[in-house]
Amino acid sequence: MARSKKFYDTLFAAMGAGPGAEDARGRLAYSHNGGRFMVSKPIDGKPATVLNGGTIGFQMKDAAQAEAWHKAGVANGGTSVEDPPGVRPNGAYLAYLRDPEGHKLVGVARPAG
Repeated sequence: MARSKKFYDTLFAAMGAGPGAEDARGRLAYSHNGGRFMVSKPIDGKPATVLNGGTIGFQMKDAAQAEAWHKAGVANGGTSVEDPPGVRPNGAYLAYLRDPEGHKLVGVARPAG
């Protein structure tokens, strides 16, 4: 959990949000732009697994914020995956990472309009 807290605290800081708050059960809660993101050990006591084919997306205000988010993740134990961060054919700027536990994340900045 300490490694996850360090990683996600830096990602949320890059988005302009505060660090995660830990509750009495040791879960981490992050809030940003009306959304909530939680990090927890599995409640059933079984080993944690990653989604096969799943991606958790985070909305960015612009491409510069997505790039800063991606750099913060790589600098704190994440791994850059997919194509390098950049504009895709649909006009969205996408920056993909895997967190230290292997979960796939994407920072998304959509074009205005």
